[in-house]
Amino acid sequence: MARVSAGARLHFGFQNLALAHERLYGSLGVALDSPRVVVTADPAETVRCDHETARGHARRAVELLDVPGADVTVERTLPRHVGLGSGTQLALAVLAAVARAYDRDPRVRQRAPKLGRGGRSGVGVATFESGGFVFDAGHPTERFTTDRPPRGEWSVPEVVARHEVPDDWRFVVVLPDADPGRSGDDEDASMRSVVERADPAIGDEIAGVVTRRVLPAVAAGDAEAFGAAVAEVGRLNGAWYADEQGGVYRPPVGELVSELGDSAAVAGAGQSSWGPAVYAVTRERSAAAARDAAREALSAVGVGGEVSVAEPRNRGVRIEESDGAVLSE
Repeated sequence: MARVSAGARLHFGFQNLALAHERLYGSLGVALDSPRVVVTADPAETVRCDHETARGHARRAVELLDVPGADVTVERTLPRHVGLGSGTQLALAVLAAVARAYDRDPRVRQRAPKLGRGGRSGVGVATFESGGFVFDAGHPTERFTTDRPPRGEWSVPEVVARHEVPDDWRFVVVLPDADPGRSGDDEDASMRSVVERADPAIGDEIAGVVTRRVLPAVAAGDAEAFGAAVAEVGRLNGAWYADEQGGVYRPPVGELVSELGDSAAVAGAGQSSWGPAVYAVTRERSAAAARDAAREALSAVGVGGEVSVAEPRNRGVRIEESDGAVLSE
């Protein structure tokens, strides 16, 4: 048996969505130690799995690995379609578990496109592989098509920069009681619409924020500067998405970000991916105050929700054998 455990990720946004520039996308994100998805797999003659989504991934993994089957169990899952990377992490965890059950190399970066993952953003694949803060290269703009490419007809964007995240950084995660974020065909349609009319001037501004603020801040371990910078990247991305999500942030995220960002315990706040997950950057010494500020923000906005504090994760997926021996981490 193989047991695979992978954490969530935050997605801060893209560097460019305008067709006027040479490269498209280029995403930024960070790996979290929690919440986590945990999947186990045993060799079997057919595919057996009680989790509907994971069962589809298991069938595809069995085909890709050319093995008879697998008995797959999902022990823990990430909240779905809230902006924490649940789809990619589950798909890759299933692939890795089935591969390791047969003592095979999962080769997640090469096989992710066959699972329908890693097409635009490489953050989920990169954090699964090695954790930390990652910034990927995106794709040449000439490859953009109005229709989604067939499954597997793309490569996962390469990592341009990866940095260890200081151990004393913390990320407050707020999951308001709101409709799930966009995914699947709806997400594809929205992204095509955004790209086709994106203002290139916003991409120029984001590039400056990334190179002059985000990357120096994470390299220097400056949480305050980093939080403010990624929050600005998110705000600028929201200007592209405003017509698709009802504002710079999707409701009620905008009010939560505003309330949370006013707290002295928070370095910066924003929306992860399509939301509704809201994140806030803080330090360990301020984590309790930041958590309280998040709860107060929910109350002030008048919505329910869950608040947690996550540590950064600077290692990739954890894979164990049935005897507890760690195969990789």
